[in-house]
Amino acid sequence: MLIDGKLVEAESGHRFDNVNPATEEVLGHVADASNEDMQRAITAARRAFDDTDWSTNRAFRKQCLLQLQAAIEGEREQLREELIAEVGAPRLLTYAPQLDSPLKDGLLWPAEMIDTFEWERTLPNGDMMGINSRRGVWKEAIGVVGAIVPWNFPFEVTINKLGPILATGNTMVLKPAPDTPWNATRLGRLIAEQTDIPAGVVNVVTSSDHLVGEELTLSPMVDMISFTGSTVVGQRIMEKGAPTLKRVFLELGGKSAMLVLEDADFANVIPGAAMGCVHAGQGCAIQTRVLVPRSRHEEAAQILADGMAGVTYGDPNDAGNLMGPVISAKQRDRVEGYIKKGVDEGATLAVGGGRPPHLPKGWFIEPTLFTNVDNSMTIAQEEIFGPVLSLIAYDDEADAVRIANDSKYGLSGGVFSSNEKHAEAVARRIRSGSMSINGGVWYGADSPYGGYKTSGIGRQNGVEGFEQHLETKAVAWPA
Repeated sequence: MLIDGKLVEAESGHRFDNVNPATEEVLGHVADASNEDMQRAITAARRAFDDTDWSTNRAFRKQCLLQLQAAIEGEREQLREELIAEVGAPRLLTYAPQLDSPLKDGLLWPAEMIDTFEWERTLPNGDMMGINSRRGVWKEAIGVVGAIVPWNFPFEVTINKLGPILATGNTMVLKPAPDTPWNATRLGRLIAEQTDIPAGVVNVVTSSDHLVGEELTLSPMVDMISFTGSTVVGQRIMEKGAPTLKRVFLELGGKSAMLVLEDADFANVIPGAAMGCVHAGQGCAIQTRVLVPRSRHEEAAQILADGMAGVTYGDPNDAGNLMGPVISAKQRDRVEGYIKKGVDEGATLAVGGGRPPHLPKGWFIEPTLFTNVDNSMTIAQEEIFGPVLSLIAYDDEADAVRIANDSKYGLSGGVFSSNEKHAEAVARRIRSGSMSINGGVWYGADSPYGGYKTSGIGRQNGVEGFEQHLETKAVAWPA
């Protein structure tokens, strides 16, 4: 762990196993922090914010972010192998969102924003109560940020939190998921050994106990929580943070719809829905509800079943595989429970649904397709986080929009049509934080990502995400 500039073990000396989900073998061990260890990290972050010039020295912050970028690039390939091993991420995916894509701009874009962002602006003179005043607005760092990261895309989420948190002058405590701790401890080591980031500015605390992370939510020394994970935990963070009025950024669950309009090219569009099984469906923005005209449901079912048959899965080290295991035995049990629920509620299990017999080791589930799904079914309403797709029929375009919006979530989605303007018009009617039109990809450090409804509060990345780490101060002087 990294606490107050030092690489340390837990005070208790306890450690826990880091397990490869593809082989069920122990990769190694990591420090198992206690509440007391977390408190030491919080205290260090508070002191670094209050007692150093980190929050005001913009040029120094940019220098440190560029140092960290170079350090990570120097160990890119080791990090790649680490992510494949501890996350079960397909090798192919590390050349995109698991590693290379966020590394391309996750630190560099916020670093450039340090120079271009409007930290101060001038307002017209005011004359309140007859006092002629020059007026302005200053943007200042919030303070200490607790960053809590999930296991599905751990490096991607971490780097897109760390970049803007540090660029805006905050200090932080990073709590990685216990399933995937090594990428975070590697970052901690690189920060300590290869950057000038002052002691306490970044702290990395690993623990097998999720409640250790709750110390961040409860502590009055922490000003903001940046959390990516389930809606249930996000709601708990809001509840537990209420007494100290924590600022929160919450990127939570999703049940995104892929809306295929009547005029879309089914032969080219529908097979792409099978990509919802990439990384075993463990992505919050994956389009797991496939909406098609009722008159073409059977046609779409056959095309998609053929597409699902082409999803290669197995050893994530094999560059030919699109899908590896789910993260744990517990997660596999959870996904299997949803599959059983789909059958019990009357959906047609068209493809998969079981454990692949040729993969006795590892927490694998077959790519799974349900057809004849009603949107009221559990598998269409709840986030499964597994390689499970639901094919849903709609009566007309208005019904398609209704079904797409008939969800407690609103994170992402897609619309497909042979007419781009038509697709745009439909996309504007979907209550979702991001939308892909005809397969376009909105992802990037400059693009705000987050959700409507119970998919979260605030945005990660983009100007919107940058600003949410800042306080606003109005100032005035005699004119």
